[in-house]
Amino acid sequence: MKKYIFSIITFSLSIIGTSQELPKGFSYVKDFAPSIQKELRYCSHNNFMGVPVDGYEEPVLITSTKTAIALAKVQKELVKKGLSLKVFDAYRPQTAVNHFVRWARIPDDTLTKKQYYPDVNKRHLFKLGYIATKSGHSRGSSVDLTIVHIATNTELDMGSPYDFFGVISHPDYKNLTKQQKANRYLLRKVMVANGFRPYKNEWWHFTLNNEPFPKTYFDFPIK
Repeated sequence: MKKYIFSIITFSLSIIGTSQELPKGFSYVKDFAPSIQKELRYCSHNNFMGVPVDGYEEPVLITSTKTAIALAKVQKELVKKGLSLKVFDAYRPQTAVNHFVRWARIPDDTLTKKQYYPDVNKRHLFKLGYIATKSGHSRGSSVDLTIVHIATNTELDMGSPYDFFGVISHPDYKNLTKQQKANRYLLRKVMVANGFRPYKNEWWHFTLNNEPFPKTYFDFPIK
């Protein structure tokens, strides 16, 4: 019996440990749109640095509450078409941004160059705008995402992978197939219709219009 009680306590503590009391105005996306899929790359080695990123303690989606509500509206539209959002990144603590900056300043660390930036000199990542000392993600209302088919769980072909550093990732890049252009247009259309604005250099990046914290960069961990 003692062993059983201890197991229950341990299990309960593990559940408590996966969440936190968020700042006012922030929410877990799953509380508004539990069907949204996620693949938080920065919690893993599968990202442009090749290592888990500081500040990402658990693979959970956090955004400003207003953003979570808007994402739920997008998801509702897509589900009717047999589609779903798939989020790669949402709120990003400043600690993570600082990790990006440290990595970018080590020119010899090119472990992921072939996959993520084959045609870009790492020394130019700041100048080209791929890495910055501040990120809109830290304000809680920017998201990186794509669309997947629910039935097959496959991503729509957007013409370039998520976080690929290159002009092919610009939303208006012309040298794409008709289907790739249509897929990018669908993502952009549904996001803009529900209150988001796109980013000129990344087809996957959107920020909520009238974001609630336009000048505040948060640094609480993701857990």
